[in-house]
Amino acid sequence: MSSMSASEIARLQVCLRRLLGSPELTVNPPPRAGLSVEVAVKGEVIGTIHRDEDEGEVSYALHMTILEEDLPAETAAARSRR
Repeated sequence: MSSMSASEIARLQVCLRRLLGSPELTVNPPPRAGLSVEVAVKGEVIGTIHRDEDEGEVSYALHMTILEEDLPAETAAARSRR
C-alpha cells in the first residue's frame, strides 16, 4: 500500500462527493503513517481507501462496510420474494 499525498486526498474527496452525491462526505488522512485513509459521512467512518501503484499506473480502492444493524427493517414483501 502506498501512502497518499494531501493533494490526492483532497482530489479523492471531490470525486467521491460528486459520484456519491454527498457533500457531507470527507476523506481523512491517517493520524500517523501506515494507517488507512478513512472515508466518513457526518463524522461516521464508512470505509477506507487504499492506493495501488502498478507499472506506473495509480488506482484507488474504496472498501466500504455496511453493518446489518444499520439496514432498514426488512418488509414482508421483501421476505416473500425469497
